[in-house]
Amino acid sequence: MPFIRPISDLRNKANEISELCHDEDQPIFITKNGQGDLVIMSQSHYERLLGLLELYQKLGEAEALDAAGEKGITHHEMMKRLKKTIS
Repeated sequence: MPFIRPISDLRNKANEISELCHDEDQPIFITKNGQGDLVIMSQSHYERLLGLLELYQKLGEAEALDAAGEKGITHHEMMKRLKKTIS
């Protein structure tokens, strides 16, 4: 169930909204005059969303390359390269 709060709560109950964002790890939808206006979320939640978007973008690029017949590297080769850069 989404959390929906009026915009006046940003002014009057900012700390409560912050705690709710962090405790529930969900965005809060803010309404203005009964209509959706803003979405507020914790920074950690936002960063996870950005990470997912980046992952989906890379997966889309990989699928496009695969569909075009591009050859990639094997999992084994990728692991060797990663271990080499970490060491």
